[in-house]
Amino acid sequence: KHVDIQLSGCTESDKEFEMEQDGDEIFHSDFKKQGLVMKLPDFADPINWPTAYEFSVSEQEICKHNLDLAVSVYKNPPEALDVPQNSIYSKSNVELGAQNTLICHSMRFFPPPVRIRWTRNGEDVTESSTLSQYYPNEDNTYNQFSHLPFTPQQGDVYSCTVEHKALQIPDTMTWDVDVKLPSVGPAVFCGLGLAVGLLGVATGTFFLVKGNQC
Repeated sequence: KHVDIQLSGCTESDKEFEMEQDGDEIFHSDFKKQGLVMKLPDFADPINWPTAYEFSVSEQEICKHNLDLAVSVYKNPPEALDVPQNSIYSKSNVELGAQNTLICHSMRFFPPPVRIRWTRNGEDVTESSTLSQYYPNEDNTYNQFSHLPFTPQQGDVYSCTVEHKALQIPDTMTWDVDVKLPSVGPAVFCGLGLAVGLLGVATGTFFLVKGNQC
Protein backbone atom coordinates (compact mmCIF):
# COMPACT_ATOMS: atom_id res chain seq x y z
CA LYS A 1 0.00 0.00 0.00
CA HIS A 2 1.35 3.40 -1.02
CA VAL A 3 0.23 6.83 0.10
CA ASP A 4 0.34 9.62 -2.49
CA ILE A 5 -0.01 13.25 -1.39
CA GLN A 6 -0.62 16.28 -3.58
CA LEU A 7 -0.03 19.51 -1.68
CA SER A 8 -1.37 22.72 -3.19
CA GLY A 9 -1.28 25.69 -0.86
CA CYS A 10 -1.17 29.47 -0.97
CA THR A 11 -1.11 32.55 1.23
CA GLU A 12 -1.13 36.24 0.39
CA SER A 13 2.63 36.11 -0.18
CA ASP A 14 3.55 32.47 -0.78
CA LYS A 15 2.50 29.43 -2.81
CA GLU A 16 3.49 25.79 -3.08
CA PHE A 17 2.70 22.73 -5.17
CA GLU A 18 4.30 19.41 -4.31
CA MET A 19 3.85 15.68 -4.92
CA GLU A 20 4.91 13.03 -2.39
CA GLN A 21 4.76 9.26 -2.12
CA ASP A 22 5.10 7.50 1.23
CA GLY A 23 6.54 10.63 2.79
CA ASP A 24 9.22 11.17 0.13
CA GLU A 25 9.05 14.17 -2.19
CA ILE A 26 8.72 13.37 -5.90
CA PHE A 27 8.79 16.92 -7.25
CA HIS A 28 7.67 20.46 -6.55
CA SER A 29 7.01 23.51 -8.68
CA ASP A 30 9.44 26.42 -8.72
CA PHE A 31 7.14 29.33 -9.52
CA LYS A 32 10.02 31.79 -9.79
CA LYS A 33 11.87 29.74 -12.42
CA GLN A 34 8.60 28.44 -13.90
CA GLY A 35 9.40 24.75 -13.91
CA LEU A 36 9.50 21.51 -11.96
CA VAL A 37 12.21 20.48 -9.50
CA MET A 38 12.55 16.69 -9.52
CA LYS A 39 13.56 14.97 -6.28
CA LEU A 40 13.60 11.37 -7.47
CA PRO A 41 16.83 9.34 -7.05
CA ASP A 42 18.86 8.66 -10.20
CA PHE A 43 17.81 5.01 -10.38
CA ALA A 44 14.05 5.81 -10.36
CA ASP A 45 11.98 5.95 -13.53
CA PRO A 46 11.33 9.53 -14.69
CA ILE A 47 7.87 11.08 -14.29
CA ASN A 48 5.98 11.28 -17.57
CA TRP A 49 3.74 14.31 -16.97
CA PRO A 50 4.57 16.99 -19.56
CA THR A 51 1.92 19.42 -18.32
CA ALA A 52 2.63 19.04 -14.59
CA TYR A 53 3.89 22.59 -14.14
CA GLU A 54 0.94 24.09 -16.02
CA PHE A 55 -1.37 22.01 -13.83
CA SER A 56 0.31 23.38 -10.69
CA VAL A 57 -0.20 26.94 -11.96
CA SER A 58 -3.92 26.30 -12.47
CA GLU A 59 -4.11 24.78 -8.97
CA GLN A 60 -2.61 27.98 -7.56
CA GLU A 61 -5.22 30.09 -9.33
CA ILE A 62 -7.96 27.96 -7.74
CA CYS A 63 -6.25 28.18 -4.34
CA LYS A 64 -5.98 31.97 -4.52
CA HIS A 65 -9.63 32.27 -5.56
CA ASN A 66 -10.74 30.07 -2.65
CA LEU A 67 -8.52 32.01 -0.24
CA ASP A 68 -10.01 35.35 -1.28
CA LEU A 69 -13.52 33.91 -1.01
CA ALA A 70 -12.88 32.48 2.46
CA VAL A 71 -11.47 35.79 3.69
CA SER A 72 -14.50 37.71 2.45
CA VAL A 73 -17.03 35.23 3.86
CA TYR A 74 -15.48 34.38 7.22
CA LYS A 75 -13.97 37.83 7.92
CA ASN A 76 -10.59 36.51 9.07
CA PRO A 77 -11.66 34.27 12.00
CA PRO A 78 -9.04 33.31 14.61
CA GLU A 79 -6.90 30.53 13.20
CA ALA A 80 -5.49 27.53 15.01
CA LEU A 81 -1.81 27.95 15.89
CA ASP A 82 0.72 25.17 16.47
CA VAL A 83 4.11 26.18 17.85
CA PRO A 84 7.08 24.85 15.84
CA GLN A 85 9.42 22.34 17.46
CA ASN A 86 12.95 23.17 16.34
CA SER A 87 16.34 21.49 16.33
CA ILE A 88 19.80 22.06 14.84
CA TYR A 89 22.35 19.37 13.91
CA SER A 90 25.10 18.55 11.41
CA LYS A 91 24.51 16.28 8.44
CA SER A 92 27.76 14.33 8.93
CA ASN A 93 30.32 13.73 11.65
CA VAL A 94 32.30 16.92 12.18
CA GLU A 95 35.95 17.13 11.11
CA LEU A 96 37.82 20.43 11.23
CA GLY A 97 38.34 21.84 7.74
CA ALA A 98 36.03 19.27 6.07
CA GLN A 99 32.97 20.55 4.18
CA ASN A 100 29.71 19.75 5.99
CA THR A 101 26.10 20.95 6.28
CA LEU A 102 24.15 22.29 9.23
CA ILE A 103 20.43 21.50 9.27
CA CYS A 104 17.78 23.53 11.06
CA HIS A 105 14.61 21.44 11.33
CA SER A 106 11.33 23.15 12.15
CA MET A 107 8.49 20.70 12.65
CA ARG A 108 4.79 20.41 13.54
CA PHE A 109 3.92 24.06 13.00
CA PHE A 110 0.72 25.58 11.69
CA PRO A 111 0.07 27.57 9.67
CA PRO A 112 2.93 28.18 7.25
CA PRO A 113 5.19 30.02 6.88
CA VAL A 114 8.13 29.97 9.24
CA ARG A 115 11.10 32.27 8.77
CA ILE A 116 14.54 30.76 9.36
CA ARG A 117 17.70 32.85 9.78
CA TRP A 118 21.35 31.79 10.28
CA THR A 119 24.37 33.46 11.89
CA ARG A 120 28.05 32.53 12.16
CA ASN A 121 29.88 34.16 15.06
CA GLY A 122 27.10 36.76 15.18
CA GLU A 123 27.22 37.58 11.45
CA ASP A 124 24.13 36.91 9.31
CA VAL A 125 24.80 34.14 6.75
CA THR A 126 21.19 33.36 5.79
CA GLU A 127 21.87 34.07 2.10
CA SER A 128 24.17 31.03 1.98
CA SER A 129 21.38 28.70 3.16
CA THR A 130 18.64 26.87 1.26
CA LEU A 131 15.05 26.20 2.30
CA SER A 132 13.03 23.07 1.60
CA GLN A 133 9.38 22.84 0.69
CA TYR A 134 6.72 22.45 3.38
CA TYR A 135 6.18 18.79 4.21
CA PRO A 136 2.71 17.93 5.60
CA ASN A 137 2.07 15.71 8.61
CA GLU A 138 -1.01 13.59 9.20
CA ASP A 139 -2.25 16.05 11.84
CA ASN A 140 -2.28 18.87 9.24
CA THR A 141 0.85 20.51 10.64
CA TYR A 142 4.00 21.05 8.57
CA ASN A 143 7.75 20.46 8.66
CA GLN A 144 10.48 22.45 6.93
CA PHE A 145 14.27 22.17 6.67
CA SER A 146 16.94 24.80 6.16
CA HIS A 147 20.45 23.72 5.07
CA LEU A 148 23.62 25.76 5.58
CA PRO A 149 26.89 24.55 3.98
CA PHE A 150 29.86 25.22 6.26
CA THR A 151 33.49 24.31 6.90
CA PRO A 152 34.03 23.66 10.62
CA GLN A 153 36.67 25.79 12.33
CA GLN A 154 37.46 25.34 16.01
CA GLY A 155 35.55 27.82 18.18
CA ASP A 156 32.99 28.91 15.56
CA VAL A 157 29.45 29.42 16.88
CA TYR A 158 26.44 29.04 14.56
CA SER A 159 22.86 29.90 15.37
CA CYS A 160 19.53 29.15 13.75
CA THR A 161 16.56 31.40 14.55
CA VAL A 162 12.98 30.38 13.75
CA GLU A 163 10.15 32.91 13.62
CA HIS A 164 6.47 31.94 13.52
CA LYS A 165 3.23 33.66 14.47
CA ALA A 166 2.64 31.09 17.24
CA LEU A 167 5.92 32.09 18.93
CA GLN A 168 5.88 35.10 21.25
CA ILE A 169 9.62 35.55 20.67
CA PRO A 170 11.87 33.97 18.01
CA ASP A 171 13.33 30.58 18.94
CA THR A 172 17.14 30.64 18.64
CA MET A 173 19.33 27.54 18.84
CA THR A 174 23.14 27.55 18.85
CA TRP A 175 25.65 25.01 17.61
CA ASP A 176 29.33 25.20 18.61
CA VAL A 177 32.30 23.79 16.72
CA ASP A 178 34.09 22.01 19.57
CA VAL A 179 36.13 19.13 18.18
CA LYS A 180 38.31 17.33 20.72
CA LEU A 181 41.82 17.12 19.30
CA PRO A 182 43.92 14.00 20.09
CA SER A 183 46.26 14.54 23.04
CA VAL A 184 50.02 14.58 22.25
CA GLY A 185 51.17 14.81 25.90
CA PRO A 186 51.82 11.10 26.61
CA ALA A 187 53.76 10.67 23.34
CA VAL A 188 55.92 13.71 24.08
CA PHE A 189 56.60 12.63 27.65
CA CYS A 190 57.41 9.10 26.49
CA GLY A 191 59.80 10.44 23.86
CA LEU A 192 61.44 12.74 26.39
CA GLY A 193 61.82 9.88 28.87
CA LEU A 194 63.40 7.70 26.21
CA ALA A 195 65.84 10.48 25.28
CA VAL A 196 66.83 10.99 28.92
CA GLY A 197 67.24 7.24 29.34
CA LEU A 198 69.49 6.99 26.30
CA LEU A 199 71.51 9.96 27.54
CA GLY A 200 72.01 8.17 30.85
CA VAL A 201 73.22 5.02 29.08
CA ALA A 202 75.63 7.07 26.95
CA THR A 203 76.98 8.89 30.01
CA GLY A 204 77.47 5.63 31.90
CA THR A 205 79.28 4.11 28.94
CA PHE A 206 81.52 7.17 28.72
CA PHE A 207 82.55 6.91 32.36
CA LEU A 208 83.04 3.16 32.00
CA VAL A 209 85.37 3.59 29.02
CA LYS A 210 87.10 6.50 30.71
CA GLY A 211 87.66 4.43 33.84
CA ASN A 212 89.15 1.55 31.89
CA GLN A 213 91.68 3.90 30.31
CA CYS A 214 92.97 5.16 33.66
